[in-house]
Amino acid sequence: MQKINRRQAMIAMGAFAALAGCGSGDENGGKKSGEALSANRDGAMADYAVGTQFKAAAPLTFSILYNNHPFYPIKNDWLFWSELTKRTNVTLQPNVVPLSDYENKRSLIIGAGDAPMIIPKTYPGQEAPFVASGAVLPVSDYIDLMPNFKDKIAKWNLQPDLDTLRQADGRFYLLPGLHEDYWVEYTLEVRADVLDKLGIATPQTWDDVHAMLKAMKEEHPDSYPFSDRWAIPTPGGAMLNQVFGLGCGARGGWGFTTGLTWDPAAGKFAYTGAMPQYKQMLQFIHTLVQDKLLDPESFTQTDDQAIQKLASGKSFVISGNAQTLVNEYRPPLEKANPKAKLVKIPVPVGPLGPIKADSNDTRLENGIMISAKAKDSKNFVAMMQFIDWLWYSDEGQVFAKWGVDGVTHTRDASGFHLPKDVDFVGLNPGAPKHLQKDFGFSNGVFAYGGSTELLQSTFSEEEIEWQKGMNARKALPPKPPAPLNDEEREQAALWQTPLKDHATQNSLEFILGKRDFSEWDAYVQELEGKNMSAYVNLANSAYERYKKEHG
Repeated sequence: MQKINRRQAMIAMGAFAALAGCGSGDENGGKKSGEALSANRDGAMADYAVGTQFKAAAPLTFSILYNNHPFYPIKNDWLFWSELTKRTNVTLQPNVVPLSDYENKRSLIIGAGDAPMIIPKTYPGQEAPFVASGAVLPVSDYIDLMPNFKDKIAKWNLQPDLDTLRQADGRFYLLPGLHEDYWVEYTLEVRADVLDKLGIATPQTWDDVHAMLKAMKEEHPDSYPFSDRWAIPTPGGAMLNQVFGLGCGARGGWGFTTGLTWDPAAGKFAYTGAMPQYKQMLQFIHTLVQDKLLDPESFTQTDDQAIQKLASGKSFVISGNAQTLVNEYRPPLEKANPKAKLVKIPVPVGPLGPIKADSNDTRLENGIMISAKAKDSKNFVAMMQFIDWLWYSDEGQVFAKWGVDGVTHTRDASGFHLPKDVDFVGLNPGAPKHLQKDFGFSNGVFAYGGSTELLQSTFSEEEIEWQKGMNARKALPPKPPAPLNDEEREQAALWQTPLKDHATQNSLEFILGKRDFSEWDAYVQELEGKNMSAYVNLANSAYERYKKEHG
């Protein structure tokens, strides 16, 4: 699916996702909303529940901030709009913002007090800057109005994940997308035909990857077997995040975010860029560069340059996911070399063993903020029911993803099927119509989260098998709560960026051999000089405070 991906999400995350905390377990954050909402039920359904089709008692219109994706720019005549109104009696009024400027415009609109009622495409942590001003609603006060949301939280045991969103007041201000299981996307994609020729089994561990690259180098001495992409704007984006960072429990690249990692062994937060686990990852990647197995340009080149090297046979390994494999890598590679075969390998197992999620992972996806002014609308309850149906009910999620049965899809025991004249994610290549572009379904504003079955309904058999292997691995529990108050959040913001910039710059220097690992302690002292300990202590003090207050 073409949408904002996790890479972009991590880059754009708000400053304090890693510091978010949980409440007492009271889903309403200690607030009761029933009496206050007695006058705000116009249009609402009295008997709305799980499994009920929401339909407003009268025609309603709700404003929504709309992230306009250039791959499927908004059209007023999409079937999505008319069918949504037919089913729910609700018309959405989009405030259209280009994808490229969405986060900036969202901040400006909210700051000016002009925000639409519904503000989607907000990733965990991005809501934090709007909490102190009261511009967005503490949605945890109102989830009794959302039976499907509550049902999935309970059924999928998502309460620990949800609690990571709570702020210092014990409430949360974002309705996140909910995944039934962890979704691992990125790994190494490798020329299987080259492995076959060399008699090498699919690598499973970091050591296997090193041995594979070494064998490729011996066979092709003039090549860099591994030449990676996603260097701009975050060098080592996927490589330091999921490909190798997951295996050691200290994420770099896209996963560095706030620079804070929960260390289960130590029982406290640590600064990622100074952790021994992070150093171990950098040392491994440095070895690949030193042995000329990893192209040093992987940290500066454009994506197109990396893909061209793969297609021309100058490299044999690149980071990617299912979409890049099918849409970006295989076509030019197979055009240049019809016998070439590129496959995803399992995420290489590192020092933590076979895991699919570390303590900084959750099963939450981008979600929805609600403008604080919405609670004063006479249609507030109806709006919350509508949101609950479209984004969190089984029926609403299928509708948002696949559209109308008999028109944009059919469904049988084997799953969902597109009409032959409709394409989506390469399922019907060359078809004259497109599910997103021509109908508005599988739109990243509305379609995310859901059951594993729904998530995988667009996956190839190849990808489903890959996911099965990853899902068989264990997941570490989510990080514990460490909610910052407003003053602490402001202080942390002053420290975070200089620390991150220094850690990022020096990580590359260690990887590329421009700085020797004998200087690691000196580097850590440089971080200390930029208030690393004070920053980490802020998080750990918040964690201890929460434990004391809530047990």
